[in-house]
Amino acid sequence: MNAMLSFPDISPEIFSVTFFGMTFALRWYALAYIVGILLGWRLVVGAARTPHIWKNKRPVMTPGQIEDLLFWVILGVILGGRLGYVLFYQPGYYLANPMRILQLWEGGMSFHGGAIGVILAAFIYTKRYQISTISAGDLVALGLAPGLFLGRVANFINAELWGRPTDLPWGVAFPTEAAQYCPDVIGICARHPSQLYEAVLEGLLLGAVLLWFAWRRGALQKEGLIMGLFLAGYGTARFVVEFVRQPDTQFISPGNPMGLAMQFGDYGLTMGQLLCIPMFLVGLFFILRARREG
Repeated sequence: MNAMLSFPDISPEIFSVTFFGMTFALRWYALAYIVGILLGWRLVVGAARTPHIWKNKRPVMTPGQIEDLLFWVILGVILGGRLGYVLFYQPGYYLANPMRILQLWEGGMSFHGGAIGVILAAFIYTKRYQISTISAGDLVALGLAPGLFLGRVANFINAELWGRPTDLPWGVAFPTEAAQYCPDVIGICARHPSQLYEAVLEGLLLGAVLLWFAWRRGALQKEGLIMGLFLAGYGTARFVVEFVRQPDTQFISPGNPMGLAMQFGDYGLTMGQLLCIPMFLVGLFFILRARREG
């Protein structure tokens, strides 16, 4: 048997209480959202209260305005993330079952959809209050890494969004029936812990790069640079991890066992990779724009 890691015995629920026959539970995934938003908010407020990292020592937003924008960002994450999942990953299913679109507790959120939702929410807010949309985008991008890190760790605890089968020694034997369905594997099936790969790359590493550029390289003095670094960095990290991440089941078929959304002979790209390409290109555009105007 190949070496592998056992899945840790961690319940997806932190605790649950029952009132009048109804059970309410606090799940790690919900806590990750809450704590990630709070940490991101404090990080962004800290940047707004540090004048020397801004052009002419004038932050683009006040702490009060950031708190107002936070509501719009949360709304964009939830609505955009859900609608993105519906449109990008399972449009046929939700077209046949439209009422299930509102059942958020069943799971199903798209990061790319959430990103679009945040962009639209920030655009509406900044235009309403005559704030630079691009500079506000820099602030929002600066605060996203904690939520990305915690969200991916929560995905791991939930035993969801795992990777493709692997014989590497750090492969994890996820306990769900779906994870153990590996036709080409005899015995226990170990998979890439792709959630943790993303937590490290999209959360820790990318977050550290953005903080270093903001506080040490004066990136917030160049409009759009932090946002561009985030978009290009996330797009690159997610594109790479998609090579070992298991695609959603609706993309897998007997003629397409790799679950590719676009095929070129024996090769192709997953839906996640297709969505990352425009994200990377937009990020690169803002990086070059900032360098040219800086």
